[in-house]
Amino acid sequence: MSSTDKKKVHDKPAKEVNEQEKEVLEEIMEELEEEAKENKEAAEKAEAEAEASEEEASAEENEETSEEESGDKKKGLFNKKEKKDPLKEKIDELNDRLIRQVAEFDNFRKRTDKEKAQMFEQGQGSILEKLLPVIDNFERGLQAVPEAEKDGAFADGMNKIYKQLMKQMEDLGVTPIEAVGKEFDPNFHNAVMQVESEEYESGIVAQELQKGYMFHDTVLRHSMVGVTQ
Repeated sequence: MSSTDKKKVHDKPAKEVNEQEKEVLEEIMEELEEEAKENKEAAEKAEAEAEASEEEASAEENEETSEEESGDKKKGLFNKKEKKDPLKEKIDELNDRLIRQVAEFDNFRKRTDKEKAQMFEQGQGSILEKLLPVIDNFERGLQAVPEAEKDGAFADGMNKIYKQLMKQMEDLGVTPIEAVGKEFDPNFHNAVMQVESEEYESGIVAQELQKGYMFHDTVLRHSMVGVTQ
């Protein structure tokens, strides 16, 4: 400030000088407050942008991490699915073949046992059938013994042998077929004649000409019978 200005200032009244300084100070304060306000807004804006930028970066990072983890999981699953153990596959194959062979052998064994049992029964039945005429002759011989000799030693011995033979036949599964007094059944009876009978009704077996026998559940020989008219 020049000496002239200083002189002018000193020449003004003190009250006017104070008012001018007050106005200048107020203007300076307003400018400072406005500048401070602008700086604060700029700082808040910058801070908000920084936070938004950090959130966006964090979201992108999380998304990339999630994609990587998902890719790793898928890759792991695919690898697990595609990866096969040759040794385990071979063991499974051999185990399957073993189970099949055991099942086939078991079926073969059962079938063979059944066929053997059938063949044995057929052979046994064939032999027993050939013994039936011997039993028939035994029975005819016992029936032919005179009444006076039935209590004799010879007849008694023959009767015991016959009973022993029939016991052995029964133990082997051979049993006589009931005929007289039974309704005629072509599955068990062979009708060779018709007879008149006052004792039995029509269709009933009244006479047995030759005894029939069963071998277990199979007819070894049909009974030869006469049926009531």
